[in-house]
Amino acid sequence: MRLFHITRHLEFDAGHRIPNHDGQCRHLHGHRYQIEVTLSGQIVEVQGGADEGMLMDFGHIKSILQEIIVEPWDHSFFVAKSDQIMMDFLQSIPGHKTTVIDGVPTAENLARIAFDTLAPKFKEIYQGRVYLKQLRLYETPNCWADVFDE
Repeated sequence: MRLFHITRHLEFDAGHRIPNHDGQCRHLHGHRYQIEVTLSGQIVEVQGGADEGMLMDFGHIKSILQEIIVEPWDHSFFVAKSDQIMMDFLQSIPGHKTTVIDGVPTAENLARIAFDTLAPKFKEIYQGRVYLKQLRLYETPNCWADVFDE
């Protein structure tokens, strides 16, 4: 049997800062993030099924990504739990959409969080038939972080 990989790409906007950075990223700023997930598995061979000939439907991938990552993160501000100045400031804004994370909100840490959140979800939904192989998070069109299942 052959193993197949399929990839779905979505985008969202969010802000952050890297508080201890020695360059421009220590300032408040935002990005048009792009997220790509690559799933691996075997093609559905059941004749007459809705997913016949597919690893899975690209629309299902989109729905899962939208619900678990894009909607919660879109137009949010990522802040490190340890960045007390930003935590206090953001808490002072009524109804502000803030996403608090354990580490600093780098592309690497956000990619790791997304991967660790999505991997068990795909495994559960597809009962181990499909698994998250790779996640790529673009911070800019020229800069990204990859996480692999190894």
